[in-house]
Amino acid sequence: MSTTTIRPRTELDELGKFFTIAARRNDAGQAAPEMFSGAIDAAWHTLVDDPAAHETFAVQHAGRRLAHVESSGIGFVSWVSAYEEAYGPLPAIWFTDADGAVNTKALARYRETGEVWAEWNCSPAPGDGDDLTATAAHR
Repeated sequence: MSTTTIRPRTELDELGKFFTIAARRNDAGQAAPEMFSGAIDAAWHTLVDDPAAHETFAVQHAGRRLAHVESSGIGFVSWVSAYEEAYGPLPAIWFTDADGAVNTKALARYRETGEVWAEWNCSPAPGDGDDLTATAAHR
């Protein structure tokens, strides 16, 4: 793996796109998208620590409040085609861990096949505002 560092603004830009995809999937009755990027999830955790900023960000990108909820899994990441239709190919930040290291093998596999197979431990869910803080399990 390389140790390329990704800028936080990129992480927030991608989180906004992820929230938009989450809202579309929710409106279509589909499962919540899987958050498989450690780097983007770390930016989400930072945002969740400021409930007002998190709510503003979620409403701006998803049109609603979203909660950060535990949703562990491993397998096919189901929302990638929706992302590609809206924004183009996934950038490297999606294959980056919380320390900024890019998983070059997973990125190459995605670029070759167009599919993402990964692990995740959280996803967005519509929230009522009471759950806009990070759970202890996600800190």
